[in-house]
Amino acid sequence: MTLPPQTGYTPTAEDRASLDAWFEQYDALCAERDIERMADQAVFPLNLISDDSTGGRSAQWDRRQFVDTMTQVMGDGSQEVTFRNTRTPVFLSASMAVVFTRSVVTTGDQTYESDYADVLVRRDGAWAFQTMIQSGWGDNL
Repeated sequence: MTLPPQTGYTPTAEDRASLDAWFEQYDALCAERDIERMADQAVFPLNLISDDSTGGRSAQWDRRQFVDTMTQVMGDGSQEVTFRNTRTPVFLSASMAVVFTRSVVTTGDQTYESDYADVLVRRDGAWAFQTMIQSGWGDNL
């Protein structure tokens, strides 16, 4: 049995509900390919952590880089995209969470599975992602 990380903070039902609602909205924006509104849900500069064949890589993107890259990654909208995500949040406090995601993305007849993590912060009562962590994207940073 794996024990959850001990962070010293026990999240409330509202903490989890607000984080789940944030991801539900973000997933809907992804499905709609509404990149500008996706960017509205981030804190810039946005930290990105990945790797490539030579090892770990990191970068910081401004809003423009995020919008340009995600526009390219998300495609032209000619095919429907569906997401099935299972998320496991670890709350470090009431205003910080690391969220591990198992994602299954289907585009047309192609299905992709991946695991990634996001670091989110809550400011003025609203969650926003500040760090994206996923392997295999290092050459694109």
